[in-house]
Amino acid sequence: MQLNEYQKLAERTSNPKLTPWQKMQNGCYGMCGEAGECIDILKKVEFQEHEFDPNRLIDELGDVLWYVAQTATGLGITLEDVAQGNIKKLEKRYPQKFTAEQSIHRPEYERRQS
Repeated sequence: MQLNEYQKLAERTSNPKLTPWQKMQNGCYGMCGEAGECIDILKKVEFQEHEFDPNRLIDELGDVLWYVAQTATGLGITLEDVAQGNIKKLEKRYPQKFTAEQSIHRPEYERRQS
């Protein structure tokens, strides 16, 4: 499945009464809530002796993706726009590949400290 196809299919289950601003709000709020559910799975494994079930995490990741799609729709952009923008940012930040040195000494951090 392509990202934009997913976004269109996910939109079918969105509240049609929401304005673009409200879609963006709902998306941001929902991402935070679902990310919390992802970390809660790991917390229970690490500190409450639960067995790790990757399917539970996969389900929560799907929920995160749904809210990412809502946010993008509210912004009037596609998930492919988001993905392409992220890759461009990462290529600029790590031209060859990830290195810890580049991660530690990022130009945007260096400017703030000056």
